[in-house]
This record gives sequence, C-alpha cells and structure tokens, in this order.
Amino acid sequence: MRSITSQYLARYRRLTGDRSDSVLPVTGAQRRFLLVRSLDPSGRPDVVPMFFAFPHGTIDPERLQAAASRLAARHTALRSRPAVVRGTPVLCVADPDVGVTRPALVPGESPADALRRALESWDAQGPPLRLFLVRDEEREEEILAVALDHAVCDGRSLARIVDELGAAYSEEATDSHAAPGETEGELAAYRDAVLRQLAAEERAETPEAAAYWADRLRTLHAHAPAPSPARVPEGTRPSGAAQARLPAYDGGVSFPGLLDACRSAARELYGRGRTVPLGYPWGGRPPGAEPVVGCFLNTLVFPADTDYGTGDEPGTGTGSEATADAWWDDLDRADVPFDAIVTAARAAGSGWTGGLDGLLTVDDDNRRPPLVLAGVEGREVHVDGRPVRGPFAVSITQGAEIRLRMVWDRAVLDDETAQRAFEALTHALRPSEPTVQ
Repeated sequence: MRSITSQYLARYRRLTGDRSDSVLPVTGAQRRFLLVRSLDPSGRPDVVPMFFAFPHGTIDPERLQAAASRLAARHTALRSRPAVVRGTPVLCVADPDVGVTRPALVPGESPADALRRALESWDAQGPPLRLFLVRDEEREEEILAVALDHAVCDGRSLARIVDELGAAYSEEATDSHAAPGETEGELAAYRDAVLRQLAAEERAETPEAAAYWADRLRTLHAHAPAPSPARVPEGTRPSGAAQARLPAYDGGVSFPGLLDACRSAARELYGRGRTVPLGYPWGGRPPGAEPVVGCFLNTLVFPADTDYGTGDEPGTGTGSEATADAWWDDLDRADVPFDAIVTAARAAGSGWTGGLDGLLTVDDDNRRPPLVLAGVEGREVHVDGRPVRGPFAVSITQGAEIRLRMVWDRAVLDDETAQRAFEALTHALRPSEPTVQ
C-alpha cells in the first residue's frame, strides 16, 4: 500500500500537472493544520499573533502597510492562501494583500478587547498575514498585532518575520512591490523546499516506522472532557492564562526535562493512570533547501504516562533517563507526518483519534529579536483570553531566565484545576533549594 505522502503527491500532480506557479503542495505539518480547520464547525484557522506596544506617534500606518506588503511579496508563504481543492490541501499563490486594520473601540472596551474581537473575526478566505493597530490612551501607546495563519508559518519563521518587517519599514521605498526577480526566485526556492520535505516524509513512511509509532502510541486515549460552553463561567473569556519567571539553569533545561514537567501538569489535569497525548513541534528544513519562510515543523506526539515520576531532582536539567532515551528514539522517526502516525496507531488498535490533550512549544530567548520600527524597539506584550486550540498549551522561553506560560480552554478545564496544574509545572521546573547541613 502506498504511503499517505505518496497518495497526497499523486493527487496534487493530477490536480496541477508536473509544475504550477499558482497552486503549490503543502507539507505534512501544513496538512495537519488544514485538517484541524476542516473539523472545526466554524472553520476557524489557527492564528498566531504577536503583540508589540510602541509609544504614541511611532508608527506610520501607510509606511507599515508598504513594508508588510513588500515582506509578503518576498515570501511565497506570506501571500498564499491555504485551501482544499478537489479534496487536496494546497497553497494558492496570490498577490500580496496586507492591510493595517485599526479596530475602533466600542464603549467600555479595552484595547485588548478590541484586538481579541478583531482576531476572532478572522476570515479564513483572506490573506495569511494581517496587521491590527489599536491606540491605548491610558498608557499613551499603540499596540500592534502581527498575525499569521499558522498554516503558512511555523514558529521558527516568526523571528525572521519580525526582523525583516522592521528592516522593510526602515527602507526608503514607500511602494508595496518587491523586485520581480526576487519574488520569482523565492517562489522557486519555496516550491523546492516543500518538495524536498515531502520527499523526506515519503522516505520516512516505512513499515518499520509505522510499527514503531503503533507500539509507542498503542495505549493513547484523549482524556480531556469534550468542550462545553456551559463550563465557561458567565462573564469570563474563553481561555485562562498563567505565567511565571524562574531562574535559569546552566545550559538550560533539557527537552526531556520539559516533557516531564508537562507530564506533571497532565497528572493534575487528568489524574493518574493515564497515557496522555502531548504534542510538540520539531524538525528543520530539509537538506539542500533554501531557508524559506514557511511551515515545516512536524508535530510529534509524546505519550505522557501520568503514573511515571520525573526520576531527577528539579534543576538538574537532564530529565529522566527513560524519557530521554525514548525521546531520542522518537526523533529518529521525526519525519513521519502526523496523519501517518495517527493512521498507524489506529491500525494497531489504539482508540486515539489524533486529538492532543496538551501542546508544548519552546523558544530560545536569543532567537526572539524585538520588533524595531524606525529605531524604536517595541515592547512585546500578551493579549490573553483568546480562543485556544486544545485543552491546554505550554510555552517556555529559555535564556537569562525561564519564562513560562500556560493557557487553557475554559470550555474543557476549570480554572482551579488548571492553576494546580500550572503550579505542578512550575514546581517541576524550579531549581531545587540547596540542602542545609
């Protein structure tokens, strides 16, 4: 039987022929985003916003729009619309169309409320890169939201987008066009990178890899209760959030240590005796591909056994030996696309349907440049309370300190339980106190 990737490529080629400059294939990671969107009754895509506060008078909206349009013209992914054509997920290449929307505050509404409202009204048929600008009279600031459809942008691309948006803003040009040769060359590089990634995924879908993931995920079940709007307390926003700053470790916390910390949170949320599906992005650009902006980070699945202890004192930065060993084995099969992993697990008798009970993303503080417009550095802020995809999500930024955030869907998890989970997560990552002799 042909692999899922082989079947996808065959459908794509029947749709477009040997080559198309207007309809491009998508990677396995992008297929996952489009599948999740198709299963959402509202058709809501995953949106990744970044928020930056600038002093009043810093931002020239016309100049910002021209800069963002040039940025989109230079990167195929930022001007392409995700779509499903005759049952085949694709990217439809379009001209850059980036506007700066200035939502007007309704009476009693805060700037954060206005941004939440603007993002919740996201039209899935519109451009994948959008800018929203709201004035905060009380703080004498303007808050800029740089928002992207997650189907065209992975986390690794965000820092580059921020850096290049600031650089484009500093250019003298006020038009919204990139040089034709630059645009055509990047489109060819983007297509090549996607096809290289799909080739890697096709090679990775072996019977041996399918057997590995089937055995690894055999005991998985989604344990979060089904979402229910009735669980959301009246007058509250759809999601809750908590954050903390912790001292950094020498060398940072290892990734297996972070997975074990998330296991501690899952234990509080779902109880003991569970094997909880936690997802995290992993991967890189395929060998030989240009470093294009796009979505290539696959979602890997970690089966978190909530009866399992961390095995190490907090702060050692090593994680448990068993977690580390299993994680390294997972990475050897990291190119197997998510939909193929779900298919393998279900073929082996697992009751898991592909839902994730938790998500983990990890950043390096050194790879998160600030947005600088005309020499003014924006202050990154958070606008919480937006709808979230999945029961809970953890983001960790490591650098001079550990910045820890957790958000949860109130239609799935109550605030009290989520706060206990966040405390367990924080405790697992906090350096241990020296023993007093």
